This record gives sequence, structure tokens and C-alpha cells, in this order.
Amino acid sequence: MLRQRVITAAVLLGLLAPALWSRVSWPFALVTLLLLAAAGWEWGRLNGLSGPSSMAAAGGLAGALALAWWQQPQLAQGGAFWLLATLVWCVGLSWALGRGVSDWSRQPRWARLLGGWMALALAWWALATLHQLGVAVLLSTLLLVWVADVAAYFGGRAWGRRKLAAEISPGKSWEGAWCGAAAVLALALAWVAAARLWGGWWQDSLFARLWAVAPGWAVAWWMLLTGLSVAGDLFESLVKRSAGVKDSSRLLPGHGGVLDRIDALLPVLPAALAALSLSPGGGR
Repeated sequence: MLRQRVITAAVLLGLLAPALWSRVSWPFALVTLLLLAAAGWEWGRLNGLSGPSSMAAAGGLAGALALAWWQQPQLAQGGAFWLLATLVWCVGLSWALGRGVSDWSRQPRWARLLGGWMALALAWWALATLHQLGVAVLLSTLLLVWVADVAAYFGGRAWGRRKLAAEISPGKSWEGAWCGAAAVLALALAWVAAARLWGGWWQDSLFARLWAVAPGWAVAWWMLLTGLSVAGDLFESLVKRSAGVKDSSRLLPGHGGVLDRIDALLPVLPAALAALSLSPGGGR
């Protein structure tokens, strides 16, 4: 299993790294759009569509996004739009997680499918926009999610006592979530310190841009993004439990499916853009 995970991660890194650092934006947009199409296929299958139908729908979604990007390669950065997307995520996650696993399958299938595909489309649009704002902006956003996840895992194993959502994900604890938040705060403050010392690339990040507005503003957004990452992870676990599966697919050997790797990012990416776009000079 470990060997499979390492090989898969190396292949993905080999595909994403050149696109990430490319001087033009289309290679990154294309590679991530292919991953989004795979996630769209997984979402359809998790919510009752047959394989061919889900594949056709995911292909149509990717095609529509590619056409929109081709027509408007400088992607939308409006603060009001991304703030609305963030509010919808907050309300939707609160509602779904509050209702629990058993209620998910009772919702109309068309609503579940459409909502998931729209969430994936927004996440890709936000991801491509963050890439256009700068590699440091994108990487710092991704690191926030990864650090929160890793710290929550190890913190939960060491000190976890109170279950965060026992019905949805028995392994997650409140102690782990707080460890994740503390790790994100430490990462962000270290990045801000590096930005003050060296400037340049370090200053062009989610952490430094928000801190430049006001420390309180920055910390509030960092913690909101951390909370959204935890909730996004829980939400996908809820959907998988409702479907009776452990992984969203087996597309990534050793890792499960694409959704299993990006679930925490889905609500965070639009919220990161909202934070930047609403900050004076932050979404430049």
C-alpha cells in the first residue's frame, strides 16, 4: 500500500509541478480540469448514476468550463461572488452535517448531483484564479489545508477523546481539529515572519496578504478556512457512508479517488478568494 501511495503521488507531482510553475496559465488549468472531470464522474456514481451517465455528465461539465475559460481566460475575481459562494458553503455544510448520513439519500437525486457538480466547478474556477494570482498564493492556500489535515490526524491520535462527528467519521476528534487550527496558525505566523525578513515570493501569499490588511482580519480568515477544510472532509465522508463505500473510486492507487484527495479543498478555495478579493489590494 505504501509503495502504491508513493508511486501515485510521484506521478501526480510529475504532472502538476511543471504546469504549476509554467509561465502561462493554460497547462495548469488543463491538468486540473482533467482531475475535476474525474471527480465529477466519482460524484455521479456516489449519488446513484451509472458509470456511463456519470462519465458523460462529467465530460459535459469539463467541456463547459473549458469553453468558459477559453472565452474569458482572466478568471473572475469579484469579491461579492466569492463571498456568496462561501456563505452558501457554510450554510450547506451546516445543514448537511446537521442532518446526518441517513438524510442524505432522501434528498432529490437531481439536487445532490447538481449541487456537487456546481461545487466542483466553483472549486476549479477558484483554483485556476488563485494560480493566476501567483504560485505563492496558491501554494499557501493548499498548505493551509494539508497542514490542518496532517496536524488533526496526529493530534487526534495522540489526544483525541471527544468525537467530532461519530456517525460520519469516528476517527475525527475535537482535539484533532484544535491541533489542526493551532498548526495552521503557527504556519501562517511563520510565513508572515518570513515575508517580513525576506519579502519577495514569501510576501506574495495568502497569509502575508491577509496579514497586511490587519492581524485580526487575517486570523479570522485563517480559522474560517481551517474550519471549512474540516467540514469539507466530513461532508465527503457523509456522502460515502450514505453510498456504502470506503473510497470515492480507485482512480488513484493507494489513495482512493480524486474526491478523497480534494474534499477539504472544495469549500476552502472559493473562501480563500473571497478573503483575498475583499481585502484592499489583496486580490491584485
